[in-house]
Amino acid sequence: MMLSRLLEATVKRRLAQFPAVVLLGPRQVGKTTLATVIASRHKGAVVLDMERPSDRAAVAEPELFFPSVSDRLVVLDEVQHLPQLFAALRPLIDADRRPGRFLLLGSASGELLRQSSESLAGRVSYVELTPLRAAELPPDLATVQNLWLSGGYPLSYLAADDEAALQWRQDFIQTFLQRDLPALGLRVPAETMRRFWTMLAHLQGQMFNASLLGQALGGASHTTTARYLDTLVDTLMVRRLEPHLANVGKRLVKSPKVYVRDSGVLHALLGLASVRDLQGHPAAGASWEGFVIEQVAAALPAEAQMGFYRTAAGAELDLVIEHRGRKTGIEIKFSSAPKPAKGFWQSLQDLKIATAWVVAPVARRYPLAPGVEVLPLHELGVAIADLA
Repeated sequence: MMLSRLLEATVKRRLAQFPAVVLLGPRQVGKTTLATVIASRHKGAVVLDMERPSDRAAVAEPELFFPSVSDRLVVLDEVQHLPQLFAALRPLIDADRRPGRFLLLGSASGELLRQSSESLAGRVSYVELTPLRAAELPPDLATVQNLWLSGGYPLSYLAADDEAALQWRQDFIQTFLQRDLPALGLRVPAETMRRFWTMLAHLQGQMFNASLLGQALGGASHTTTARYLDTLVDTLMVRRLEPHLANVGKRLVKSPKVYVRDSGVLHALLGLASVRDLQGHPAAGASWEGFVIEQVAAALPAEAQMGFYRTAAGAELDLVIEHRGRKTGIEIKFSSAPKPAKGFWQSLQDLKIATAWVVAPVARRYPLAPGVEVLPLHELGVAIADLA
């Protein structure tokens, strides 16, 4: 089954504007498939995989190879394995600023961004391909439920059954820990990182406390646990959601919240194999919250800011979206008849938010109060687009 990705239009648009586009995303998220589709529409496009020795050999002398294909789109997959290419591309782009020359694919890491930023600043546009979004699939509750359980990695979502999907994700986690992290130059013992990642799964949506996690890891320092978190954030496995620090004259919570980004990976780490397992689990609400947050993040314009709001007195809002000077509040409820608590209404008052949504597993959109609507997941993309 071929899945159409919404980001395809964005990548095409950026290629029409910039000499180079960097398509970032974790392994197996569909970068290569998307790039192949785009390359097929460029006559004579050259597609090279930097994990393949023969392709690495082809670009070993970049000043000879790239001029020979200067009239074609060049796609370089897993480019983080050959970081010296970034410096080599800079003079080529400076000599010919035509748009659409290079499409670079990378399993994102902080190091990859630093390499490209230093060498290609002002010459490149960054685009992140996330796991599958609800907006890319049929808008029915059964589909949303399957996406929530299996997560958005295409090979997990498209697996024959729940057991096969779980096995794929377990293998993905193992490969990521044992091969991908070392390949990115990150020297963290696989079993230690698995334990840390699993701890984060059990703390889905809670405040990050480096010292407490370090004690649970056998006495690791808070700097070590913070570094582990940085690693999982850089590789797009975990989201660190920062607080929205408004000047409201109240004492605010300032620690970040953490979420395992893909709900399917979260469920694999928690050992949840079926919808029945998930719905009866204490982490179901936090899992749904993280799932919705990823849908929101993927739909937001690049310049929009996203954070959460919480005061020491108990006012709380799951998400505050700030875009073009306007704030929108989002509360996330795992309920077919959601009823926000008092802290939600207090937050809207504190932040002077006139528009807010309560996102829940409901079939249709309906008003809850003036300026507040309950939204099903498939309506989110349209609502967010209206913000622009």
